[in-house]
Amino acid sequence: MAMPQNSTGENGFCFAQTLDFSRPSPPPGEAGRTFAATSGREPCGTALSNGTASSGAPSPSDSCAEPLCSATPGEEGTQFDEGIKYVSAEGEELACGWGGFTPGCLQLFNTSKGVLFFLCVASFLQGMTVNGFINTVITSIERRFDLRSYQSGLIASSYDIAACVCLTFVSYFGGNGHKPRWLGWGVLVMGLGSLLFALPHFTTGRYEAHSAAEVGVCGGNQSLPCARAASSLSSYRFVFMLGQFLHGMGATPLYTLGVTYLDENVKTNYSPVYIAVFYTAAILGPAAGYLVGGMFLNIYTEIGREIDIAPENTLWVGAWWIGFLGAGAASLLISIPILGYPQRLPGSQRYIVMRVSEAHQLKDGSHQKAADPDFGKTVKDLPRSVLLLLKNPTFIFLCLAGATEATLIAGMSTFGPKFLESQFSLSASEAATFFGYLVVPAGGGGTFLGGFLVNKFKLRCSGIIKLCLLCTVSSLLAIFIFFMHCPNMPMAGVTQMYTGSALPGGHLNLTAACNAECGCLRETYSPVCGSDGIMYYSPCHAGCKEVSENLRNGKKVYRECSCVEKTLLPGPGDAEAGKCTSSCAKRPLLLFFMFVVILFTFLSSIPALTATLRCVSDRQRSFALGIQWIVVRTLGGIPGPIAFGSMIDKSCLLWQDQCGEQGSCYVYQNSAMSRYTLTAGLVYKVLGTTFFTVACLLYKPPPAESAPGSSDASENGNCDLQEHKPSLTAEEDI
Repeated sequence: MAMPQNSTGENGFCFAQTLDFSRPSPPPGEAGRTFAATSGREPCGTALSNGTASSGAPSPSDSCAEPLCSATPGEEGTQFDEGIKYVSAEGEELACGWGGFTPGCLQLFNTSKGVLFFLCVASFLQGMTVNGFINTVITSIERRFDLRSYQSGLIASSYDIAACVCLTFVSYFGGNGHKPRWLGWGVLVMGLGSLLFALPHFTTGRYEAHSAAEVGVCGGNQSLPCARAASSLSSYRFVFMLGQFLHGMGATPLYTLGVTYLDENVKTNYSPVYIAVFYTAAILGPAAGYLVGGMFLNIYTEIGREIDIAPENTLWVGAWWIGFLGAGAASLLISIPILGYPQRLPGSQRYIVMRVSEAHQLKDGSHQKAADPDFGKTVKDLPRSVLLLLKNPTFIFLCLAGATEATLIAGMSTFGPKFLESQFSLSASEAATFFGYLVVPAGGGGTFLGGFLVNKFKLRCSGIIKLCLLCTVSSLLAIFIFFMHCPNMPMAGVTQMYTGSALPGGHLNLTAACNAECGCLRETYSPVCGSDGIMYYSPCHAGCKEVSENLRNGKKVYRECSCVEKTLLPGPGDAEAGKCTSSCAKRPLLLFFMFVVILFTFLSSIPALTATLRCVSDRQRSFALGIQWIVVRTLGGIPGPIAFGSMIDKSCLLWQDQCGEQGSCYVYQNSAMSRYTLTAGLVYKVLGTTFFTVACLLYKPPPAESAPGSSDASENGNCDLQEHKPSLTAEEDI
């Protein structure tokens, strides 16, 4: 344990006089104990490390474990020039720097707020790269390197695979090692992964794209080649997979060791707020990735070359690689200060001393094994450490509850924009923007608010689990909004016949007398909205003969459309590129309750994480987070999008036809999509509610005598007085 020495700059002790420790422990009959200064000053009440006044005989070690008060009640708040500073008994270096290079200017950042800043930057970069840039540019990468959807899916999954492989090793050995070094090297590896991900742009030839002949209008179709020769560019998928694997390796310490390093170096009550700020940065990262990545995609990939196609053209490939270069360079830079932090921040020892264990108490008492200072330092302790966690039912059910919430979050983040796109007849970019407006305030605000509530009400472990349960039940009730849906926009040959009547048996029929002579291809899906308010599969399927451009909005306007009826005058009507605008009156209600579902789902994330840290032994915290991440990823994060995707695909009305093979879905039936979304949401929310309830019921806190009654005074660090317990003063000078 750290020993006190006279020094300046530390406010954990505020005595100016010499202290006499000659009698560290009183007779058993005394109600309490304080230390009095040798100058004859009146002794003052002592706040114990857990925040309550002593009511029984303390242990002999309390002379070092208790923070001492600074003044008599009449001199509350008085500060002296001299204080007491903790110095590690093992001679541990607590200065910020690299090896022997520890300049004084760096010590300004050697605080918990300094660590929080650099870790927030790292988590922001991780979220922006992995959950922002990757999802934004995946279509461009498929087009540029001739990749199929399942191959790009493997690229995305490589991140989770790497995380699952590394989590056990990193959380176990890193948890008992020098955490900032693990974190710094992890961020550096993550930066190398980003640079590697951008490498194929520089090692391949120039991308050539030529404006194809107009194939959209009636009579203008050309035969599209179905069989395309296999391209050697698809081999670059292995480079992308390796880059993602490095992303996963590098991010593994960030959300396990980073969380526990913050938790260990701040007051227990402030820990949820620090962790909430850390995770809020990680949530804002993807939002920035979508915005910045979208801007880069409007720049042609071969910068400086003139091209005769626009970004709306299906042959366009944007500058997908710029974001990865910037994020990689920033990650390499931010890893340098993180590597310079000490294993333990100056002054953090007093928080460790004041911390009271809330670990779940096992019946056989085996949880006490983890209290051994040598436990967990060798590989032979790994099976015992896993067994201790498996015997902790609170931890197990918190992991399962986290997996159900992760399934919903992964499903919503993947298919939320698709849901909005279908329900409100939006373009993909409009739907992504709408979803961003929902997720940033609801996800980021909910994450921060969850940590704030735990700190505000100073919740113990059981209270935190109850808060998680309340949030889950609230989102469960809000998810019933998916009983509602917006009607599909009428689409000729898909939702109705060209004559306006219902399709017989729900079978598609895109050919009618008005477009029979056009020779339209199923491969050219380019929806247009007719002046009659009906959508058509393409300008060709609407029977359009001419094309021009609308000067107001820049959209293409097709004229002489034989399938479109004019509303007033007889004759062929016009059609405009894009989907028809939906006028669904239920849009505000749906958006509001989707906001509520996202808010309460994220609101429980930080409390659940805090409960996980509290319900296990201190020495197992990093390892417990690693095991939890494995459970959450394998049971939630990886299968979540697959489960949601398979359910949503059941509501598809119109599939892409790739030369006779079924591709992606073009049009969904809104009522079926809402019904399946409701089913999936209810199943996972009910499971989450059940798991939180069981975790709460099975949690067995430490004995009452070791639980603090108030953590304010002892955790304040400014030597606040326990004025409401004045009776616990010594009767004589020591």
